[in-house]
Amino acid sequence: MTAETSQTLDRGLRVLKLLADTDHGLTVTELSNKLGVNRTVVYRLLATLEQHTLIRRDLGGRARVGLGVLRLGRQVHPLVREAALPALRSLAEDIGATAHLTLVDGTDALAVAVVEPTWTDYHVAYRAGFRHPLDRGAAGRAILAARAKPVGETAFTLTQGELEAGASGAAAALMGVTGVEGSVGVVMLADAVPERVGPRVVDAAREVADALR
Repeated sequence: MTAETSQTLDRGLRVLKLLADTDHGLTVTELSNKLGVNRTVVYRLLATLEQHTLIRRDLGGRARVGLGVLRLGRQVHPLVREAALPALRSLAEDIGATAHLTLVDGTDALAVAVVEPTWTDYHVAYRAGFRHPLDRGAAGRAILAARAKPVGETAFTLTQGELEAGASGAAAALMGVTGVEGSVGVVMLADAVPERVGPRVVDAAREVADALR
């Protein structure tokens, strides 16, 4: 038996998804054609979404995603962090290095979850909330590398001394998670990353991706 759903809510969510998939916005006519509904329905949907700041319309009348979506998006971080923690704890204890989950935030890589190993004498201090450019450090470089790879293909990225002198990093991108672009990695005080770390990071990234699906 199919659960009863709200047609209006469904259409509103479809509008947001369509707008999220375009950089230049969509007109009422374009949305009407894509949704298969008349323009009056689209006007009502946009007016409601605009009241909640989930969409905005420019001077040319094109609708775009609004700032209200960013406020909703910030609440996703705690949920993602909670889902990732078991895999991060296992990774940190196994490797003996600080493990982290990093998500894309604009042009930056933002660490949203960090787990330090419990048994080592020393390790790299790495805090949730730390951010850096995507093109520096293993976490960001792994994400950029994934953008150029076929869907489903996972590899690891290694760096040395890019964010902190004497520290090396390894990271692998999260693959196949709709709406989430990020990576799982470790950072350690070493001149080079041990051979087994890369594949272990890839496994951890897959574990986190599975937990988020």
